[in-house]
Amino acid sequence: MESGTDQGTPKITSPGTKHPTGGRLYLTDSVRDVPDVEPVDQERSERVVINISGLRFETQLKTLSRFPTTLLGDPCKRMRFFDPLRNEYFFDRNRPSFDGILYYYQSGGRLRRPVSVPVDIFLEEIKFYELDEEAIELFREDEGLSREEDRPLPTNEFQRQLWLLFEYPESSGPARIIAIVSVMVILISIVIFCLETLPEFREVPIVHNNNGSAQGKAISPFTDPFFIVETLCIVWFSFEFTMRFLSCPSKAVFFKNIMNLIDVVAIAPYFITLGLDLAEHQGSSQQAASLAILRVIRLVRVFRIFKLSRHSKGLQILGQTLHASLRELGLLIFFLIIGVILFSSSVYFAEAEDPESVFTSIPDAFWWAVVTMTTVGYGDMCPSTIGGKFIGSLCAIAGVLTIALPVPVIVSNFNYFYHRENDDDENLQYVHVTCGQQPQHSRVESDSNKSNQSLSKAGSYQESDDLETLACPNINPLEKYTGKLTNV
Repeated sequence: MESGTDQGTPKITSPGTKHPTGGRLYLTDSVRDVPDVEPVDQERSERVVINISGLRFETQLKTLSRFPTTLLGDPCKRMRFFDPLRNEYFFDRNRPSFDGILYYYQSGGRLRRPVSVPVDIFLEEIKFYELDEEAIELFREDEGLSREEDRPLPTNEFQRQLWLLFEYPESSGPARIIAIVSVMVILISIVIFCLETLPEFREVPIVHNNNGSAQGKAISPFTDPFFIVETLCIVWFSFEFTMRFLSCPSKAVFFKNIMNLIDVVAIAPYFITLGLDLAEHQGSSQQAASLAILRVIRLVRVFRIFKLSRHSKGLQILGQTLHASLRELGLLIFFLIIGVILFSSSVYFAEAEDPESVFTSIPDAFWWAVVTMTTVGYGDMCPSTIGGKFIGSLCAIAGVLTIALPVPVIVSNFNYFYHRENDDDENLQYVHVTCGQQPQHSRVESDSNKSNQSLSKAGSYQESDDLETLACPNINPLEKYTGKLTNV
């Protein structure tokens, strides 16, 4: 429960009994003077004052002791933040987020994010207070956030090098060069896809006969410059896909990845088109049917642009945001469908008496309702009566509200993934420090200043750990580093 910042400072008393873990508890006179209360019960029933950036909270030790592995539940961990002058624990952290943190202890493990706190900030807070991983995973599922998946590497050294070369551009210089070549080939393929639809490139050359008559001659697709460039692009795509498939750690997981399916979709239309062209030249297929299939296949080639998302952090963040916001997007589409049916029916009956009305049926009015609710407003269909204009005004206002309602949730998810990607990029420059070992760099260092800066950070963290050891003398200092890597 909260208390205002203007409350008097609690009376500082002499230290009470020592906690079994080594931390010393401060008991007020009212609790210590009760003769019928055991020392352990006195400790558990004592009220604790927690100051979060000037806003003071009060709770009981038994409430915090429900989760002894967390920062507030472990006396040794929270002792680093104890202020003996004010007899309180001080945390320079986000104040609105602590409402959800304290409710986690009071409710026995239910984690609820305050409405005014963004998702990424609240996740940072629950990581700082070291809440249980199970509660964090449940919170991610409730918020619609995807789980951060592990990225295993092949056990074979040669396969591992190939996998890093084609899958992780930031792993080395040659991998970065391959990524740049791949991006250039993708851009060339998209440009060729657009240029070949220009009229001047689709004209059939005119061949004059000996008698002076002109006759069109179809160009063979195998001598077309666009076809040659497309073939070279497909050769690179096929080579890249084959190398990644042969070096991947798991073939089943490889085909479950949406990016690999996009690679298949980018390559397959070429071979289907090539087969149809060969069949057409041999006269074993119908022209009309083959042209219809070719149009569909060539349209599929436009999805090749999604191959850029493998090398673009922005497109990856956008895809993760849309995947995490599927529920909100579903609600948006559902509300939009309801509004379209409602207002298209209303405007049809409102314009029924007008003989020049363009709303001949309710399905014809669907297009007008969609264009109006999405604030596009082409103007090809518009009401002419007073009742129709009034319904059109309501339709436009309802469309703005319908679209605006799910937007804050989608923006919050985008901020979360954006900050997470930035944090991951920053962590690549850090070192992993283990107790009793020299720092092991996760990347090949290119700047000695970064190395010295990282080592100085490691020393500051080591000093804070020494202070924690002094506050909790009963804990073996080596136990904190057993099997644990510290990101510095």
